[in-house]
Amino acid sequence: MLGTIVNAGAIILGALLGNLLKSGFPDKYKSVIMQGISLTVILIGLSMALKTQNVLVLTLSIVTGGILGEALRIEERLDSFGKKLEGHFGGSGGDISRENVGDNDGSHSEDSVRNTEGSLFIKGFVTGSLVFCVGAMAIMGALESGLTGRHTTLFIKSILDGITATVFASTMGIGVAFSALPVFLYQGAITVAAVYVKPFLTDAMIIEMTAAGGLLIFGIGLNMLTDKLHIKVGNLLPAIFIAIFFVVLFGKFSL
Repeated sequence: MLGTIVNAGAIILGALLGNLLKSGFPDKYKSVIMQGISLTVILIGLSMALKTQNVLVLTLSIVTGGILGEALRIEERLDSFGKKLEGHFGGSGGDISRENVGDNDGSHSEDSVRNTEGSLFIKGFVTGSLVFCVGAMAIMGALESGLTGRHTTLFIKSILDGITATVFASTMGIGVAFSALPVFLYQGAITVAAVYVKPFLTDAMIIEMTAAGGLLIFGIGLNMLTDKLHIKVGNLLPAIFIAIFFVVLFGKFSL
């Protein structure tokens, strides 16, 4: 759970810092920081993927997982779910500004401002929760923590989320900090589940699952580095679990 605890803490600290930077986070710094982190994510993903002991297992897992993920439309469903939540909680109902208050009495003005702040709080909370939870890195990082006891992926995610929380909170306020709670519950649940499943997995299974996850993290890094490339990492998620099947299959035939 250490990785998840650090991740939640980074979101809170980033949001508190961003809340102080109401003028916004300079784009030039944000750009160079994100590029640096993207390269680090690529390196982490490659280092994990290269631990595979059977490239054929890794290849078949990625291909089969991608076919299954595409058929199930995992990434599309995740995006749709996120948009529905954002539309429901962050709709136009709260976009009441001081300018719209006009010549109304003072009490009405204060109520409108409170409505605006309340809507902004919810928007910050929902936006942060979606960005920090709905993603392959959250799943893979939590699985890595539970299966191997290593927290490298979640530590990298913590840096990413901390910076993102700073940027979000600079415009949406302190509500972003509270998105640390669903992150803690979501990733923590995956980690705990992985711990209970671990006794049923062999070392070979864990190695190939880690390698498949590393290759997906490499894809995430590439997506972060440039807008001209979009690897559907969400649709490739089943590859992590399909790796178990191919390890068993190859083991039986001594391949």
